[in-house]
Formats: sequence, C-alpha cells, structure tokens
Amino acid sequence: MRLIFLVFITLVHLNANTILDNYRLNGIDSIEKQLDLELTKKEYWDRVLKTKDTRFGYSELYSSFLICDKNSSTLTIYKQDANNTYVQKKVYNAFTGKVNGDKQREGDLKTPVGIYLINDRLSKETKLDPFYGPLAFVTNYPNLYDRMRGKNGSGIWLHGLPINQERDDFTKGCIAIDNQSIECLDRNIKMDKTAIVIYPSKPNFASKDKLSFILSQLYEWRYSWLYNDVEKYLSYYSDDFTRFDGMQIDTFKKYKTRVFKKDEKKTIIFSDISVIAYPASQDVYQVTFKEYYKSRTFEFNGDKTLIVRLDDMNKLKIFIEK
Repeated sequence: MRLIFLVFITLVHLNANTILDNYRLNGIDSIEKQLDLELTKKEYWDRVLKTKDTRFGYSELYSSFLICDKNSSTLTIYKQDANNTYVQKKVYNAFTGKVNGDKQREGDLKTPVGIYLINDRLSKETKLDPFYGPLAFVTNYPNLYDRMRGKNGSGIWLHGLPINQERDDFTKGCIAIDNQSIECLDRNIKMDKTAIVIYPSKPNFASKDKLSFILSQLYEWRYSWLYNDVEKYLSYYSDDFTRFDGMQIDTFKKYKTRVFKKDEKKTIIFSDISVIAYPASQDVYQVTFKEYYKSRTFEFNGDKTLIVRLDDMNKLKIFIEK
C-alpha cells in the first residue's frame, strides 16, 4: 500500500510518461528509488506542511502538547480537534522549581527546560503520597539530550497539591497545578500521545520553512543510507557527534564504513515522525520517529531519536543519536 500511494503521488507531480517508461524498462526497483528521491525534496514537504498546524513543530504522533512557561508560571494544554488543529483548552497556574534556571543536577531545586514524555501515572491506587495530590504524571527526565550533557537527577513529575496540608509556592523541580486542574488534565490527554515542552520563558517555535527543510534533509540522510552512499551519509554527522552509548565520531565513521561495505539491499521506513525546536536553543531540534530497518543480516523495529542542529552552511548535522 505504501508503494502504491507513493507511485500515485509521484505520478501527480512528475511526468507520468517518464516514470512509466522507467518502470517498463527497468522494473519496480528503479521506480522505488525515484520515489525515495522525491521524499528528499523540500517542495514535497512544503506541500505536506502547507495546511498542517505546526506551531509546536511537525508531529505525526502527538495529539496534545503541554506547554510550560516557567517565567509566567503557567501550564497550557493544546489538544487536536477534528481538523488536526491544536486548540488551546486550558491555561493552568503552575508552581515550578524554587531556583530559576535549567536543571543540572540532583537537588538543585530547578525545573528542567526541554521536551519530555510521560512514562507513568501515579494515584492513590498506586499509593501516591497525598503531598502530591490525587494524581502525578512521571516524566522521562533526564531525556537523551539531558544525559548526553551530563545532567542528572530524577523524579520530575507533573502533579497536584497536598490534600491535607499547606505547601510552599514552589517545588523542588517538578511542575505542580491544583488538584481540580490535574484531574481535568487527566481526562483530556492520552499519556502516549502527549509531549510536555518546558520553556524558561516565551516559547521558541520553528517556521514551516525550517521544518520542511529539516524533513527533506532527514530523508536525504535516509536516501544515502538506503542506497549505500557512505560519504554522503556520514556528511550528516557533526564533528562533535556522540552516540547514546558514548561512541565518538571517528569510531562511528569506521564502524559505518565497514557496514556499508556489505552493500546490502535495505528496507528503511520512518513513521510517527516528530520534529520539535528544542527550548532555549538556537537551531537545535529533537527529531523522533519509529524506524523499521531490514537487511540480509540485521533487522530493527523501534524508536529512534536524533538531536540535530543546522550549521552555518544551513545543513542538518546530527550530534546525538539513539
């Protein structure tokens, strides 16, 4: 079905006779390569994004965004409507960490700045301490980018307020909203379809133009990977690249060069793609997706995270990968 759909789209936007002649003379593989090349073109992604709500980035996964502005002490929920537009549903007053700034280490009383997911939901049924109200959502702090920058600590939650006691007007690093609000939030989000984005102050969002450029570059990276162009593939990695397991760029290049020498036919499919401008960072983006990879010697089906930047030449550079 994927190939049929891509053929149809390509026939609409390309010369139909040319693509049919290519298929007639060279077979289906040549058509697939031509279609894969089309996915690398910014013009294609401009069309994809034209009618999409991309205020918070490009996402094929998240139906809700929770935007926390630490400066104004607010947490705002945006939820997709029937037209896939993110509609503001509620603005909650929020308590954040006692100390200003981005969290760096355990016990510094700071709320982190970044992009986070919800790993768990705690309640009285799971013996949640009443100090945290009726509900608490556990985030994935420290995320990959946090860990690679040496940040530590844990237990950054989005929770309610003490049920039977007073509390200060700040937290030890969590985000806290009143109990009626946390219960309202619980009714309005799906945990696995929600991203929490925490900003030090006013959010920084990416333009459609930059998002379509990043997506085209993502698929150029995929194209070079798919068709065994190791030099082009490695050109997308920055000199300060570090893989999640600590592998540095020189070792990574040697490793990938050995893999590419196998010259294997591959299947590489990306789905549930999200591209979000990283809070308080200049031209840094978190790119996540589901990756299906299959070759003669290896198969993978799981989550992929890239932390990328746009360099001075306006080229996408991967500097963290998992």
